[in-house]
Amino acid sequence: MIAVRLVRLIEQHSDELTETLLERFQSSPRTSDLGKVPAHELRCRSSEIIHNLSDWLLSKSDAEVERRYREIGARRAAQGVSLAHVCWGIFLTKEHIWNFLQREGFLRGALEIYGEMELLRLLDQFFDRAVCYCAAGYEQAMMNGTGAFPIDKRSLPAATV
Repeated sequence: MIAVRLVRLIEQHSDELTETLLERFQSSPRTSDLGKVPAHELRCRSSEIIHNLSDWLLSKSDAEVERRYREIGARRAAQGVSLAHVCWGIFLTKEHIWNFLQREGFLRGALEIYGEMELLRLLDQFFDRAVCYCAAGYEQAMMNGTGAFPIDKRSLPAATV
């Protein structure tokens, strides 16, 4: 499977990719709130995804992705990171991985294009679920009052409480 070979390439460059991703987080106004996350924690979470990408794409069940990203969403809510900045962080991670493959020039021939399409489908599926589960965990933390900016349930329409 070509996609597995491409994922292994990403994992082999995980340290470099993690460092440059963290630089993108620091320089983007869309992820400035991620500065509220302790640097070591943000590095570990970013590295966890990139270094173990094959596990996340090919081995982890939907329930495992849901559990992990709901935890991350709740944690970011507790740290006072805006939901938009959390989501942008996830989007930038996906984009960063994809840009690496394009920059390295591994996407050339017909077989590589097939692998590229397969990997793109896997990346989209994983990161789309990650955003949704992260947002759900974030919202749950806010509703439970464990977020940095708890929602006053009395101010919500009755249908949402």
